Amino acid sequence: MQKKISTLPFKGTAEQEKKLMEVINASKHDKSLLMAVMQQAQDIYGYLPIEVQTMIAEGMEVPLEKVYGVATFYAQFSLSPKGEYNISVCLGTACYVKGSGDIFDRFSELLGIGADECTADGKFSLTACRCIGACGLAPVLTVNEEVYGRLVKEDVDGILEKYGFTK
Repeated sequence: MQKKISTLPFKGTAEQEKKLMEVINASKHDKSLLMAVMQQAQDIYGYLPIEVQTMIAEGMEVPLEKVYGVATFYAQFSLSPKGEYNISVCLGTACYVKGSGDIFDRFSELLGIGADECTADGKFSLTACRCIGACGLAPVLTVNEEVYGRLVKEDVDGILEKYGFTK
């Protein structure tokens, strides 16, 4: 699955930029620390927008293409912001054959966003994952760290309402 780049405008703060520059300056002497710097940058910003990737590339003196390549290769990195409530629907085989595709589509329809996108208010984000290791509960999804299992698409409205969503 190709990672999507966020369509929301980047809103970094001076404090975040200062923290990132401290991380870069402490590591720029060793290019093998690129991934560690990227992990810390994601901890600071919550994701790796192109503006942050550019700061890393320039500060570490590596090509932007290398930073982007690492960010898109490893699943731990996100190019789009996560909402206050990150909804991750498992689309692995066990979940998919039991209807997780329909569940994902219902979330997408109600929230007005697609995979790897965030609502404009920053409250909800929607991702698809391949397996969370709860196949016995299929179909399954998580909202942040809370697991929901044995779902049908009609459960989606109630789950969203629990987190303050209204149509």
